[in-house]
Amino acid sequence: MSTGIVVQKYGGSSVADADKIRLVAKRIARTKASGKKVVVVVSAMGKTTNQLIEKAKAISPSPSRRELDMLLTCGEREAMALVSMACAEEGLEAISFTGSQAGILTNDRHSGARIVEVRPFRIEDELDRGRVVIVAGFQGVSYKREITTLGRGGSDTTAVALAGALRADYCEICSDVDGVYSADPRIVDAAQLLDAISHDEMLELAAQGAKVLHDASVEFARKSGIALYARATNKDGGGTRVDFAIERERQVAAVTGQSSLIRVRASGGAAVEHCLQILEASSIPLTHLDLEGKELRAWFTIADVPDWGAVKARLDNVLGSQVEFGEEGAVTMVGHGIGGNPGVINRARAAAVSAGVPINAVSVSPLRITLWCDRPHVDTLVRALHHQFCE
Repeated sequence: MSTGIVVQKYGGSSVADADKIRLVAKRIARTKASGKKVVVVVSAMGKTTNQLIEKAKAISPSPSRRELDMLLTCGEREAMALVSMACAEEGLEAISFTGSQAGILTNDRHSGARIVEVRPFRIEDELDRGRVVIVAGFQGVSYKREITTLGRGGSDTTAVALAGALRADYCEICSDVDGVYSADPRIVDAAQLLDAISHDEMLELAAQGAKVLHDASVEFARKSGIALYARATNKDGGGTRVDFAIERERQVAAVTGQSSLIRVRASGGAAVEHCLQILEASSIPLTHLDLEGKELRAWFTIADVPDWGAVKARLDNVLGSQVEFGEEGAVTMVGHGIGGNPGVINRARAAAVSAGVPINAVSVSPLRITLWCDRPHVDTLVRALHHQFCE
């Protein structure tokens, strides 16, 4: 049964300045005029979050995650108020809420909290009054009443979680790109816009570095059954639908790369145990983990660990020469069943050889094949695999 509610999320590039905010307000007004109840989730303006992080690092090379959360949430609060003002200029009644005011409840982890419950009572009341509700993305409040942030791309998660709690008709993730492509079009000229992609494929893509949608938002969409679209801000339709079952001719849906991975390697039984304990205590969101006998290798994205300097020092102090640190890149192909297909794996390795890219390791799951390489080779390998499998 339709509720008439639509949730729209606008990324930082879509609200980067006053002119762009006015365009967003006009798009919101068109949606409202179509008879919908509109909830809008906004990211911080432009590069605001990066600028705030730089200010923090100028004070402390390894800032407290709690204080960093207090600082970073200022960006979304600025954007929500300005978008609300722009909506008023379009003749709409609008009201802005922080994550905590909107009922976004999280666990107590700072710099990467998880939403545990959404209580959108104030939003529902304001929608019933005919208002457009603007919500600050990327943030919530823990059960300890602490302000928390949801990690990179967290505004996507805010939007989809709210859409699920409000039983919205659909959720739009709007940005400066038209949707989900078969590769990053800034790297691959032949990248193709996908009409649709499955939740599972999108979840793998997001987890492996694709920046169009946040992985937690895709998980929320899958669990709640909310219709999810990745669309361009300057268009009212089109884009990519994220759905349950997608049929396509080719086996590989898309290729994505990561060039900012940190690798931690621990050797020795006791060292492995201590390393795991420190990673757990530090709430490190791992991208990959290999544990074989008395050797552990773990990978994560540096952007997910703002206090990496302090964590690294702790590992060094406890483990000494039994721990090593390195930098690496990874390129991942995503598609149903490809990880169990030796033919696809061999073709991927052959494509890397032809492109002159040395492969450090290969890992697979039913939905993906990941090739590990040195950071400078990531873009070259993305182009080679896309040419082999997607063109």
